[in-house]
Amino acid sequence: MSRRILVIEDNKDLAHLLEIHLRDLSYEVDVAFDGDKGIAMAEGGNYNLIILDLMLPGLDGLEICRRLRSRPSYTPILMLTAKSSELDRVLGLEMGADDYVTKPFSIRELMARVKAIFRRIDQVKANQEAGDQAIIHAGDLTVDLEKRTVRLRGEPIDFTAKEFDLLLHFAQHPGRVYTRSQLLDEVWGYGHDGYEHTVNSHINRLRAKIEENPAQPRYILTVWGVGYKFAETEK
Repeated sequence: MSRRILVIEDNKDLAHLLEIHLRDLSYEVDVAFDGDKGIAMAEGGNYNLIILDLMLPGLDGLEICRRLRSRPSYTPILMLTAKSSELDRVLGLEMGADDYVTKPFSIRELMARVKAIFRRIDQVKANQEAGDQAIIHAGDLTVDLEKRTVRLRGEPIDFTAKEFDLLLHFAQHPGRVYTRSQLLDEVWGYGHDGYEHTVNSHINRLRAKIEENPAQPRYILTVWGVGYKFAETEK
């Protein structure tokens, strides 16, 4: 089954370049050059991925991301940004983007990110078909794989897309110890030396949301000198 991708990018040269390379990978590609047209196409089309520029005429990328994440259906979002500050990247992720690429970027890197997102989606589907738990209970936590929701003592908790992916990965493998590099590869879908701080910041945000005392975590435990693991005693 062919995958459909929507590119929302106001730089027409870049948009057409992305379109060419994505089509070379056998994806179906539609393009919008402003935010208003982009949100209309995103809401009206059945896309498997949206590549979304942060700065757009009309609605900007953050507002488009916010609107799409308020809908019940879930479509992965890869955000493009010309801004390199950590704040801009975090804002995109907090709004629900699955990943981001900072301009200027190599086409090869962006194609790798696209493939990584689709690998994650395929793995989730494979887990479901293999009969893996659709709902995971761990202590006071309930993780719903299909609805991509988390509840703590029955109360819903808001997560970014990547925070959910990270928590789900831990919850599906209780007791297994992961290095930061392994988490980058298995959750983010790519490994980059020097990006381990991304894992640390996501761990800290997860703990702030699910741990009663983040300084003495109950769920996501630090294995000193190695990495992290999800507590296997929580049932």
